[in-house]
Amino acid sequence: MAKRSATSMDKVVGENIRAARLAKGLSQSGLAERLGITFQQVQKYEKGVNRVGAGRLFQIAAIFSLPISSFFDEAAESAPAKGSRTAARSDPLSIRLVEAFSKLPDTRSRLALLTVAESMNRIRKG
Repeated sequence: MAKRSATSMDKVVGENIRAARLAKGLSQSGLAERLGITFQQVQKYEKGVNRVGAGRLFQIAAIFSLPISSFFDEAAESAPAKGSRTAARSDPLSIRLVEAFSKLPDTRSRLALLTVAESMNRIRKG
């Protein structure tokens, strides 16, 4: 039986595994250890080079306490565009910003931070 090659959906799943790993502050080696595989295999999953089997995806979802369906979000045929949700979810600084934002105690503080970020973006484009 011929080996099936990875598809664009495998790349999406891999990107979402990477985003979940970064959000938890886990290294590729740390995830690999918990899965009982090599970090190189995790690397291949994240790049979409190797397909993630159903059993392995179930393990990964359990480690991150996420539904399996979350790894299929943002299905796209190409790499995420800069500024897209997928790109932001895989950027460690974006993840830290979202975590800090979500810990702000009130709506007023969140709106203030949002206003600052949007203003900075307009100035940069300006």
